[in-house]
Amino acid sequence: MTNQNVVVSDGKSGINMAITAAAAAAVSGSSLFTTAAQKPPAVPGTSYITISKKKLLQNLDINAGGGGGARINAWVDSMRASSPTHIKSPPPLSGDHQSSWTHPSALDMFEEITNASKGKQIVMFLDYDGTLSPIVDDPDRAFMSESMRATVRKLARYFPTAIVSGRCRDKVYSFVRLAELYYAGSHGMDIKGPSKGSIHKKGAEAVLFQPASEYIPMIDEVYKALLEVTKATPGAKVENNKFCLSVHFRCVDEKKWIELAKQVGSVMEGYPDLRLTQGRKVLEIRPTIKWDKGKALEFLLESLGYANCADVFPVYIGDDRTDEDAFKVLRERGQGFGILVSKTPKETNASYSLQEPTEVMAFLRRLVDWKKSSLRKQFRMRRRLEEINMFLPN
Repeated sequence: MTNQNVVVSDGKSGINMAITAAAAAAVSGSSLFTTAAQKPPAVPGTSYITISKKKLLQNLDINAGGGGGARINAWVDSMRASSPTHIKSPPPLSGDHQSSWTHPSALDMFEEITNASKGKQIVMFLDYDGTLSPIVDDPDRAFMSESMRATVRKLARYFPTAIVSGRCRDKVYSFVRLAELYYAGSHGMDIKGPSKGSIHKKGAEAVLFQPASEYIPMIDEVYKALLEVTKATPGAKVENNKFCLSVHFRCVDEKKWIELAKQVGSVMEGYPDLRLTQGRKVLEIRPTIKWDKGKALEFLLESLGYANCADVFPVYIGDDRTDEDAFKVLRERGQGFGILVSKTPKETNASYSLQEPTEVMAFLRRLVDWKKSSLRKQFRMRRRLEEINMFLPN
């Protein structure tokens, strides 16, 4: 018997709870491992396997009435499950790093991606933390490297580009400092277009969208309450992202996680209009409105004039659970691809993977080089046609 940690949603409280379930068979032969319902494009000689949480949960008797203590313990189990320090990367196989992956590398499959985009307008959507910058202990020091900034600047010359983050929009902009981009902060609840003016936008209207404005007083109130209750927990950091809140526990001793969970839970009990989700070493508190990074992606495509276009090719790159909303939208639209940034295999709606920000930068640079080469070829072809026309009789 082997134990599997699985995250399920507690609909009443909105808290992601982890339960430990006994698998009925050895992992290698278990029916918990099934072919993904939505697979990336087939690669010759390659099969794709993902873990189905749904099949596991069907065989479990979950007692939701286990009391506050049980709920807190389950919550802490979820915090442990999402912690990168508790997930060990499988060792890469010599000469074939992809064998360990559920989805193929976007670098290895670059030609396939660009072939699928031919004749279409590529639109780029990029998460920030863990995608453009490394994950660091202090969220205020998640700085983007100058080489990454230069890469994103070049990217925006050739493709409409948006940063989509759980952070406050102003905070993300202070890290990126590129005025020609679109920015969607607070998980897409605070969207603003380029301050420089975009060469890609079909319309002339300025873009500013804030669907959760009415929640700002409540968010500020909860922020103050969380600052007060967590101040006795060393390493805990509460971040006000304007339309949502983040409670970072990356620097909190694991022995203090139960205490932190109780503190956050005690505040959340008084605010049924807010929900709590979880990311990488962070608890996210957001309004219960139906808005997420996937909705933000659709809004930005519409703002760019590509709402119902068949010739648009969105590419979304992200590393967190909240990015799955955008990956899912791309799956449902049947347009473009999602690329998951992760060093470990995960169940995801993305079609491809990259392992870390350095690989993201390499992919973006290849995309820019490919576009520049394509434009040069188009220019030479036009010149050739013009020269031929000059010698043709009128």
